[in-house]
Amino acid sequence: MNAFKVAILALGGTIAMTKSEDGGVVPTLTGEMLAAAVPGLGELAQIDARTFRQLPSPHLKYGDLEDLAGEIIRLDQAGCRGVVVTQGTDTIEETAFVLDLLTDLEMPVVVTGAMRNPTVAGADGPANLLASVQVAISSEARGCGCLVVMNDEIHAARFVRKMHTSRLDAFGSPASGRLGWVSEGRVFVGSRLERPPTIPLSGLSENHRVALITVALGDDGTLIRALPPGQFQGLVVEATGGGHVPVEVADALEVVARRMPVILASRTGAGETLSHTYGFPGGEIDLQRRGLIRAGWLDGLKAKTLLTLLLRHGVTSVSDISAAFEPWGGGSRR
Repeated sequence: MNAFKVAILALGGTIAMTKSEDGGVVPTLTGEMLAAAVPGLGELAQIDARTFRQLPSPHLKYGDLEDLAGEIIRLDQAGCRGVVVTQGTDTIEETAFVLDLLTDLEMPVVVTGAMRNPTVAGADGPANLLASVQVAISSEARGCGCLVVMNDEIHAARFVRKMHTSRLDAFGSPASGRLGWVSEGRVFVGSRLERPPTIPLSGLSENHRVALITVALGDDGTLIRALPPGQFQGLVVEATGGGHVPVEVADALEVVARRMPVILASRTGAGETLSHTYGFPGGEIDLQRRGLIRAGWLDGLKAKTLLTLLLRHGVTSVSDISAAFEPWGGGSRR
């Protein structure tokens, strides 16, 4: 028997869904059922498959993922070769980034799911799970941080995005390209990234809320001014282009930045928020003077994830938060 031990932790999602009497599909398949449906999986490794949560992925919360990160760390300490997490694809990019920030392991951690549920022709869950286990036991994936494996492609958690609602090739990494791929059971990693700084699991896990607002043509800051005082502890604004907003929005953001950290990201989803190119009111130079912190090359979702975890684990000062965004190409230039 293969000496490698791989844990499959199932969270629910499309990969685990079957038909409901009320219509549509809902997550019902257990981790053990998912593993049993994949031919040849047991020949690769000793599989420990179990259900960690049984939820549609939009129902997952940060507490669930912090518990998951703690379990992954325990599995690594117990000598596991790799861990595969299965969940719904709607929030895979956030789950993977949370695990990337909360675990600092040589052991591969792979997140996967399915675009087609098991009740339809061409369901991709079994193939994605097989490829994920192949990546999890490979030496090539060790030390790469948390990975997302879908459609035989390997993506870094910090770059991956869901870019289509339903196609099998829904996932991509527009800012960097994929890290590697799986072919005929072999794992190829063409690029290796420097590991980002991690956030220690502090045990605090305070329920800080972070708002995410996208700026569009004609906005005047009304939505930002309407944020209820005391209900949010942080704000991420997805600005146009390299980090630009109408002057009325800039005025509203300056007021908010006096009471909470405000992160400036780009709504484009790829490329950095600029730091010192545009000097008009509402440009990135002006917004930094008003107290905003650049997200660097993190998109809005990942900037929200990073800020939320920082706040939940005790990093609350604006200067410390700004410093935490510097490794991602962000921070402040005030």
